[in-house]
Amino acid sequence: MTRLTRDFGDTMQRDAVPAVSSDVVFASSRFPNYRIGANNQIIETKDDPKVLSMKEVVARETAQLLEQHNRLSVRDLASKFEKGLAAAAKLSEEVEALAVQLTQREGELIQEKAEVKKLANFLKQASEDAKKLVDEERAFARAEIEDARAAVQRVEEALQEHERMSQASGKQDLEQLMREVQEARRIKMLHQPSKVMDMEHELRALRSQLAEKTRQYLRLQKELTRTKKGGENVPHLYELEGNETLGSYLQIQPCSDNAPEVSKCSIQWYRVSSDGAKKELISGATKSVYAPEPFDVGRILQVDIISESEHVTLSTAGPIDPAAGLGTYVEALVRKHDTEFNVVVTQMNGSHHPTESIHVLHVGKMRIKLCKGKTTIAKEYYSSSMQLCGVRGGGNAAAQALFWQPKQGHSFVLAFESERERNAAIMLARRFAFDCNIMLAGPDDRAPLGT
Repeated sequence: MTRLTRDFGDTMQRDAVPAVSSDVVFASSRFPNYRIGANNQIIETKDDPKVLSMKEVVARETAQLLEQHNRLSVRDLASKFEKGLAAAAKLSEEVEALAVQLTQREGELIQEKAEVKKLANFLKQASEDAKKLVDEERAFARAEIEDARAAVQRVEEALQEHERMSQASGKQDLEQLMREVQEARRIKMLHQPSKVMDMEHELRALRSQLAEKTRQYLRLQKELTRTKKGGENVPHLYELEGNETLGSYLQIQPCSDNAPEVSKCSIQWYRVSSDGAKKELISGATKSVYAPEPFDVGRILQVDIISESEHVTLSTAGPIDPAAGLGTYVEALVRKHDTEFNVVVTQMNGSHHPTESIHVLHVGKMRIKLCKGKTTIAKEYYSSSMQLCGVRGGGNAAAQALFWQPKQGHSFVLAFESERERNAAIMLARRFAFDCNIMLAGPDDRAPLGT
């Protein structure tokens, strides 16, 4: 068995590799040349003067490497150039495609622009046509308004002329009565030299005489009408009492013991044109008392009284006369923007209104408003659903009351301070409503009946 020691390796190195001095000088600056001979023997060749030195070899190898590197760089550049050329060709194709799309889009835009221009021209022409049509309609409406105003003015002038004639005839009657009174006073003075007269009795006598003459005049007119109709042999069961003028009221009175009670009869009032060609039913006028309203002026009032055994028809002696001075009063109120009337609400929505507090009715150019103090009870602009007319029935106070429906399902019965105020309010409201192209009337007043 062999024993190994620690310094065995060092001994082997020292034996195998002899030491070399550090100051050895080599005979040559290049490696020796060897070649492999027969039997794989290494044979040292002799130095060939053509063999390059190591520096030259390194330089040559460096040059070869640089040349190879340059060849590789040119190849890479060529490859990159080819790739860039391909990308440029592709980009060029995309640009051409985009140019085609832009050309198509430009054509579409040009076409759309032409269509928009055509549409603008069409709209411009339509606007001009509409403007022309509006101007024509406006001119036509103005012409109609002017014609209507001229017609209203003619009617007003006729009414004023009628008022003047009525006042003139009334003045003549009054002058005759005054002459009679003066004659009676003169006779009385002859019998009473002391000149003690009671002025109150004279005035009372004058009023009673005037009323009596008025009744006689109306009675004579009615008899004359009945004579013209040839009905003298027919017994008269009823007659109409009252002045046939705006501001009064007419009442059916029995004039025979054989006449049935008026309360048990069916009653219906009508307004008939002065020539008798048109007959219009007055809706709601079914009482024995009827107060003429402004619509009745210039028309004849007729009433049918139907009982179980009788059918009687009564008519006024002539058309209803206008109230003296009412037209001038209304013309003065038209100049105001708003006119106030003191009223009392007697009915609301068909039911009796218990309170009798004073309300104010405002009749304006655009609307009607009912107020109690600062509280507005009702306010409505003129419309086709609004109704306004005199109360059709209601006893002696009917001449001072009117019916007002601001809108559907909402109505009032208003009592005024006088007949003149009531008729002025109706005429003023209808005048303003007509200016708003609204026909303001009572229920079913637009439905004339054939005779």
